[in-house]
Amino acid sequence: MSVLYTAEATATGSGRGGEIVSSDGVLDESLSVPKELGGAGGDGTNPEQLFAAGYAACFNGALQLVARNNKTPVDGSEVNAKVGIGPRAEGGFQLTVALAVTVPGVERAVAEDLVAKAHQVCPYSNATRGNIEVQVTVV
Repeated sequence: MSVLYTAEATATGSGRGGEIVSSDGVLDESLSVPKELGGAGGDGTNPEQLFAAGYAACFNGALQLVARNNKTPVDGSEVNAKVGIGPRAEGGFQLTVALAVTVPGVERAVAEDLVAKAHQVCPYSNATRGNIEVQVTVV
């Protein structure tokens, strides 16, 4: 694979309660452990929120690319990503993802086709395929 771009970030501190900073300083956030995971909650973000934001943005970009290639304008598309975390029976933890995709002004069958194609193009979808449960729904 020929790498076109590399993102770099560093996590410091107490893991989920530490800080993250990207190499260019654009991303500079404190982390908080959610109450649901035994933490105090707080104003910081967490890895699941960051993954959800990244997946939503990436999938929407893939949808836009597929739509352009199919000469189908999709103005105002929206991808909502929900990332869940829970224990695995074998030990450790596992993620789940639910993507809800809105494609306004496009016939449902066309939207479903574009979303299915975007799911094949999106790097996040390709990285997670076969590893975690990803549910994709056109709303």
